[in-house]
Amino acid sequence: MRLPLLALLARGPAHGYELKQDLEQLLGAAYPQPNVGQIYVTLGRLEKSGLIEGEDVEQSSRPNKKVYHLTDAGREALRVWYEEAADEPRVRDEFFMKLALAPQTGLADQMALINRQRRQYLNTMRQLSKLAAAEDRDNRIAQLLIEGAMLHLQADLDWLERCQEELEELEELEELQ
Repeated sequence: MRLPLLALLARGPAHGYELKQDLEQLLGAAYPQPNVGQIYVTLGRLEKSGLIEGEDVEQSSRPNKKVYHLTDAGREALRVWYEEAADEPRVRDEFFMKLALAPQTGLADQMALINRQRRQYLNTMRQLSKLAAAEDRDNRIAQLLIEGAMLHLQADLDWLERCQEELEELEELEELQ
């Protein structure tokens, strides 16, 4: 949440609720919506670390609000973020840990785990398809987010198929021995 908030503040000062609305509008319904409390906690941390500065703005009919703007240090942190490639290999995958450990515990069947996960991915794909149909066609960023998520899910489904094939082959080899 830190760096996306810095990125939104790079275009100009804003208060927390405004930043929340900007994220929701930009990313659409497929992206997990941050709660405003999370945004304000993150803004407080960014301010303490010197990446943003906040200024209280008086309002006549409402409580004062705090408007934040990016500091030079914040702009530099953002520049570094944009220059770094995202490195997110899924080596620490919780499902895979379940799959790998199931035979040792005797508490879960590997094929049942694969089938359960496959159903979950297919349900998520259906939900994303509905979101894509309901999402504003002009919001190309949200459409790209949904498309990316669906492509990742398809790759995950293909990988589950590969896991199933490999495990079935291992079972056959064990039966022959």
